[in-house]
Amino acid sequence: MLSMLALPLWHKVDGLTHQELTLTAFGFTATGMPEPKGLGPIFLIASFAIASALTAAREIFLFRNRMGQLKLGMLNLLFIMATFGLQFYFSNKGETLLNPKLEGAFQPAFYLPTLALMLNLLANRFIRSDEKMVRNSYDRLR
Repeated sequence: MLSMLALPLWHKVDGLTHQELTLTAFGFTATGMPEPKGLGPIFLIASFAIASALTAAREIFLFRNRMGQLKLGMLNLLFIMATFGLQFYFSNKGETLLNPKLEGAFQPAFYLPTLALMLNLLANRFIRSDEKMVRNSYDRLR
């Protein structure tokens, strides 16, 4: 999630006017045109990405409290989904700023929250299986 802060998320080029518009986690970058204004708080993409990364780091160090890990995993799921939704929302807003007939292209960083989501779901699955295994062992000892 932190790597998407340094990479572009979406890019659109108008070949006739040589105007370019790039969406990053912190805002739009324009070349050959005035800076777009009044699009809303684009920095929320970066805020949710940072929150997701911090939640994941905290989740790693709660290895003695599996239920706490599961709760943080669910919270991280919400952060990742919010990041993905905001990226999609602002890329759609960017489509209208520069020649609506041309389509912008999603950059590889746009898909990083999808990877983070899959890895988070796998982590939650294995945490749940560990908890189940510990409970079964505890019941067997009783």
